[in-house]
Amino acid sequence: MRVHIATDHAGLELAQYLIQNLAAAGYDMIDHGPQEYDALDDYPSFCINAAKAVAAERSAGQDSLGIVLGGSGNGEQMAANKVEGIRAALAWNVSTAQLAREHNNAQVVAVGGRQHEPAEALEIIKAFLAAQWSQEDRHARRIGQIGEFETTGAIAGFDLGTDGIAKP
Repeated sequence: MRVHIATDHAGLELAQYLIQNLAAAGYDMIDHGPQEYDALDDYPSFCINAAKAVAAERSAGQDSLGIVLGGSGNGEQMAANKVEGIRAALAWNVSTAQLAREHNNAQVVAVGGRQHEPAEALEIIKAFLAAQWSQEDRHARRIGQIGEFETTGAIAGFDLGTDGIAKP
């Protein structure tokens, strides 16, 4: 499986650790940068490029996933989620990583480099990479509703008023 990885300065050491360990485990690792430490770098371009590569390869029928890293993983997840066709999930333990794939069919995982020791982050990432999309109807329906809202601003059959309560 091909795995695209991107980070910012806060996740650079973790990215290097993950690349080494995941390549040794047989993953085809593609590094979208940065290549050197710069405390003033900006993560959006690195993470968006990794997510775009995942989206392009998956639409071509290839089995690829992505990893985006930063201090918390939050901004990196947000950047990856701006790529059409990508669902990126912030994972903070093995369970959230597995559920991101199984229930949400996430193609990119975000992890906070300042939140985990390298070995723990590796286990979270491995859990994400090993998990499979369940294809259960209820999960597919929910993902479809999110996609529908992205393209139409509505979800058929639901009132999305401003009172915060979705009404069927």
